[in-house]
Amino acid sequence: MTKSKYKRVLLKISGQSLCKRGGFGIDGDELHRLADRIAELYELGAQVAVVVGGGNYLRGEHFSKASHIPRNTADYMGMLATIINACALQETLEKTGRPTRVLSAIEVSAMCEKFIRRRALRHLDRGRIIILAGGTGNPFFTTDTCAALRASELDADLLIKATKVDGVYDRDPEKDANARLFSKLSYDEVMSKNLRVMDQTAFSLCRENNIPIIVVNIFKDDNIIKAALGEEVGTVVS
Repeated sequence: MTKSKYKRVLLKISGQSLCKRGGFGIDGDELHRLADRIAELYELGAQVAVVVGGGNYLRGEHFSKASHIPRNTADYMGMLATIINACALQETLEKTGRPTRVLSAIEVSAMCEKFIRRRALRHLDRGRIIILAGGTGNPFFTTDTCAALRASELDADLLIKATKVDGVYDRDPEKDANARLFSKLSYDEVMSKNLRVMDQTAFSLCRENNIPIIVVNIFKDDNIIKAALGEEVGTVVS
């Protein structure tokens, strides 16, 4: 049986992965498709942690600018959106027979556990998928930074950043058809070129803790599996 190259993998997914392109909220078909991909990763024998965004409902920074709501409050609202997504994903994964726990940086005791590092590691060691919600628990930090932070805390061997494009480009491929896709980059190259597939804080954390990042298109079948198997896919940042 094919096994993951990595013992412990953290998968970062955006809230948009749970809805149709350009849509809002949670689409049942997309939710099940995403759960199936996570289940496939789990079946490779990897310990799986997932950080989910909330952009299918609300992005704190954008919402704050478009309203009279302070950034602090808007960011906390975005954290609540990630908990909605995490609970939906948990229920869907468990219906497929994969034990799953949601741990949140902000306390919502009726729906999920509080994130405690030792508890998260115990769940992983017992063969459970963990979904990490609530971002870092602090405003002004993205869920990308949360993914890098949790990957560092949990000693992950790989961070997979699942996005809507095929990897890291020198320009926005949705705006420029001549944008060039990089197959490999160093952390320093990403930061010096100001390539914004993840924020600088996230890249810096991964560099300091020597965690490789693979950026892949989540909408293409088997990309996450190829990344976990060590096959050539997307962009590798190391």
